[in-house]
Amino acid sequence: MSFQLRREEVLDVADLAAMLEESPSRAAQAILLAAGEGEVEAQALLGQILLDGRGIAQDRPLALRWFGIAAGRGHLMARNMLGRCHEHGWGCIADASVAAQHYRIAAEAGLDWAMYNLANLLATGRGLAVDQPQALALYRQAAESGHAKSMNLLGRYLEEGRHCRADPVAAFDWYRRSAQSGDFRGQFSYASVLAERSQIREALEWYRQAMYAGHAVFLHIAAQTLESALHPAIQTLALEYKERAERMAV
Repeated sequence: MSFQLRREEVLDVADLAAMLEESPSRAAQAILLAAGEGEVEAQALLGQILLDGRGIAQDRPLALRWFGIAAGRGHLMARNMLGRCHEHGWGCIADASVAAQHYRIAAEAGLDWAMYNLANLLATGRGLAVDQPQALALYRQAAESGHAKSMNLLGRYLEEGRHCRADPVAAFDWYRRSAQSGDFRGQFSYASVLAERSQIREALEWYRQAMYAGHAVFLHIAAQTLESALHPAIQTLALEYKERAERMAV
């Protein structure tokens, strides 16, 4: 970096996050300084920008260290991110069982993202024995806390009656809430139920929102579902999904 911030120029964490949008390199220097001064939120944020390589050279092992420092001081999202690093092998050897330990600590302290991540491991048997009822309980707890992705998955359990009594009315409501909260999978689920109810115009609107928000892998898989739709207008969306996925891959 070609400039240095003075100590009196260090901003609070909300300002640092806003600065990241405008000047990532300057924000990174401010975050480094605040983290070195012991600001725990800045320490967690430093871990994130090191993980992403945003405004600073990507360094996943160092990101892991900073997440560990912040987590050791009680920062729940940093604890969750330690879990993410161990789950995916970011800066360490992947170990889902270690990830589960970190997720559980943060989940038991009330962090919705950790509840969701722990539920995913329990639902798929990664690092832990499969426990669908416990996964469902965690998805429900996170959904009730406002976690959009968990809302969608809770809706899926309720729609299919998996490890609970089937409740299509409640499933529809959770899909709606997930969609309105911005989760692209929730938007797709909500659109699918609207289509089943012959509310085609609304369904198309939500399918398009999911298309613009989703990543390439999701779009390719979703396109296959749309191709088998009964309504021609929905079938034509499959091509739009594929074309967008191809543009994103370039």
